[in-house]
Amino acid sequence: MKGILKIAFKLLVNDKGKYAALLVGITFAVFLMVQMTSIFSGILIKSSSTVINLGADMWVMDPAVSNVASSIPLPDYVLDAVRSIEGVNYAVPLYSGAALVKLRNGIFQPVTILGLDDNSLFGRPELIEGEIEDIYAENAFIVVQDTEVRKLGHPTVGTEFELNDHRGVIVGIAKVGASGLFGLPTLYTTYSKAIQYIPSPRFTISYILVEPKSPEAVTHIESEVRRLGYLALTKDEFMEKIANFYKYQTGLGTNILIMTAVSFLVGLSISGQTFYTFILENLEKFGALKAIGAKGRELIYMILFQATFTALVGYGLGVGLCVLIIVLAKIRVPEYSATVTFTTLAFAFVMVLIIAAISSYIGIRKVLKIEPFDIFRG
Repeated sequence: MKGILKIAFKLLVNDKGKYAALLVGITFAVFLMVQMTSIFSGILIKSSSTVINLGADMWVMDPAVSNVASSIPLPDYVLDAVRSIEGVNYAVPLYSGAALVKLRNGIFQPVTILGLDDNSLFGRPELIEGEIEDIYAENAFIVVQDTEVRKLGHPTVGTEFELNDHRGVIVGIAKVGASGLFGLPTLYTTYSKAIQYIPSPRFTISYILVEPKSPEAVTHIESEVRRLGYLALTKDEFMEKIANFYKYQTGLGTNILIMTAVSFLVGLSISGQTFYTFILENLEKFGALKAIGAKGRELIYMILFQATFTALVGYGLGVGLCVLIIVLAKIRVPEYSATVTFTTLAFAFVMVLIIAAISSYIGIRKVLKIEPFDIFRG
């Protein structure tokens, strides 16, 4: 078997032009598939950035909420009702909304404002400059140091701005795990200052962040909140709800799926056609091997090895090229939202194996029909 595979390898790489064409087809297909799915993964991560950064185990919201940016205010009594549910360790309000700030140079810039519970500051970000206690000072805000902070003129501690005729002061610089999707800088403040500075409807609680006493209490809390007419979701459930919104209700998922399918078909057509040509050009060699005693299954092993080896090399080249492009793009455009995940790599790997399997099937059918007599007679 080792000798058969060695012969298969030499046949494969003997014609460097054909071998390069095979690699180019699979590499290009893998590059497109990984690129498309990585962009989609990056968008989904950014769409759940608030959920990721705040880190709450459970979120209580209006049932009509489809994503974290479209919050529907909750009545104040819901907070008290949730706090009284058995199994709730604590529950705090969160304000989440958009505002328009005026910078020192006169430019207006939309921002996202997150108002944390005054008592606990639950969900506060990690500071890289300043002290968290300064958030209680008058007009105090903490800015997130992400790819969007440049839109605020790269503020430092002490930078002032205007928010709805109120003076605002940056008292801290924070870092978070994920930046937002919509290209807006993020400011943290206390809940009381958020509802004071920003025009709000009668109800001001965007979400209620809940910490259950134990994992077993989650189901009971969800059912009790449902009895109140509202929805309680774990962190993962809320992220899945957001992802489903962008997948199925915005057209984004359909467009990515179509582009990925096109990438797969392009790779399949190029590699399948090239591999079939390779088999035709080496038909005499396969016939000679069959004439000197090579069995049908050994020829099948040879073709499977050739297709699989080419697919794996093309997979590695395609992933490497995609990662290189993403790294270069993020250096040039920091807000570029592509993220290579293990799911993305696994999906592309399965697609490559399917390409290899179909290409192998095309070659195997042709080789098994070879009759040594016809080869030598020709």
